[in-house]
Amino acid sequence: MNLRFLFFIARRYLFSKEKQHVINLITAVSMIGVAIGTMALVIVLSVLNGFESVVKDSFNNFDPELRIEAAEGKTFAINDSNVQLLRQIPEVALFSQELQEMALLSLDDQQMPIRVKGVDREFSKLTRIDTLILSGSFDIHREYDVRGVIGVGVANKFHVGVDFNTPMQLYAPRRSVRFNAARPDQAFLQRPFVVSGLFAVNQPQYDEELVILPIALARELFEYPDTIVTALSLKMNNPQEIASVKAKARKILGKEFLVLDQYEQQEDFYRIMQIEKWITFLILAFIILIATCNVIGSLSMLMIDKSSDIELFKSLGANNKQLRTLFLIEGWMITAIGALIGLALGIIICYIQMEWGVIKMGNGFLVQSYPVVLKWGDLVAVFFTVLAMGFLAAYYPASLIGKKQDKKRARQ
Repeated sequence: MNLRFLFFIARRYLFSKEKQHVINLITAVSMIGVAIGTMALVIVLSVLNGFESVVKDSFNNFDPELRIEAAEGKTFAINDSNVQLLRQIPEVALFSQELQEMALLSLDDQQMPIRVKGVDREFSKLTRIDTLILSGSFDIHREYDVRGVIGVGVANKFHVGVDFNTPMQLYAPRRSVRFNAARPDQAFLQRPFVVSGLFAVNQPQYDEELVILPIALARELFEYPDTIVTALSLKMNNPQEIASVKAKARKILGKEFLVLDQYEQQEDFYRIMQIEKWITFLILAFIILIATCNVIGSLSMLMIDKSSDIELFKSLGANNKQLRTLFLIEGWMITAIGALIGLALGIIICYIQMEWGVIKMGNGFLVQSYPVVLKWGDLVAVFFTVLAMGFLAAYYPASLIGKKQDKKRARQ
């Protein structure tokens, strides 16, 4: 009995027109259980992909294509010879300087520690910050007016907006003065600014902690010279050149600097999202494994019903290994059909959600309906995972063929 013939027999058993109501019912239940579990796994993974895509778009609107930081320490000088060589890379379209430090934000009796991000005029061209402005504008570089934009979370805590004309105060410890308990005010520099806009990246590390100011004001507040930055941001002429420019920059700068793409700038966040995704995958896969246990009952009853066929195949020369393979294929086919039906249903439901957004999230969310992104890699992983579980479920009953007969013969 070759493999092709075994597939033929397994297919005949699966789609038999004989009135085996109980066996057919258990087989149908097995397929439906696998199909529902597979469909749920496809939908949940696609929704998680959708949320990841939404968050990624928010980060990409704010984070530069490439970011250069010091490998050790907080700041570095832009007049460094290696840093100057970066300007000779033809694929780089824009450079932006950044100075970021902690300060104390104050308004009347309210105070909170925040991160000050000082940026130059190229920042608005290098990122898509304008798309993140909820109210007001990103108009912070004025000659006679000190302005800044604040995260929407910071604005909510201080109850301020773009129509609030009272300047907010920034305090930073002076680098060149020792602390004097008798005159603690002399140990801090103070700089006021007026809110020109509110931004929302929909991430707490930005919305609830960040104030963006002109880099000149940040250097003045933290007493840094004009050549000192905490990071350089780069924008390419073509986004497809990011990888090549990243390699060139690393070669030029050496181990003293870090060259980070958009994924590496938020690596911890993306890693956590991937862990959450695959933990969810494992939990739902375990549920599918329980559903595939119905295959054990289906195969066991089929083997009992087909005991006369088994004896006939043995009389024709089939051995136990071939018969085990026959029923293993049978169980695998039950699982495969259920998996294919589940995949089809999952893809259809995801497509409907992507096109029409049937299931809404309600008010107050970044998107109106649940985001869905189908990935072929996920579909392939789901299909082969379900097949593997079907193999495990079918292996146990199929492995029992011939063992009872062998035990009887051994006793005799």
